[in-house]
Amino acid sequence: MSQTFEFYEQRASEAATEANEASLIQVKERALRAEAVWRGLANQAKRVAKDREKAQAERQAKRELDAAESA
Repeated sequence: MSQTFEFYEQRASEAATEANEASLIQVKERALRAEAVWRGLANQAKRVAKDREKAQAERQAKRELDAAESA
């Protein structure tokens, strides 16, 4: 299962739709709670991806610097 922002955001949208269509208050509340959790996971996945990109760029810069110094 892919743990990407898009995956989590899709599940959050599904939960929001379920909440909007629910006629029972308990079902609506459950769907709203699920939506909040999915959106939190989506935001976390986005932060992790951003942090990975930053770390990758820093590692690449360090490798380039090390290569230039040893040349």
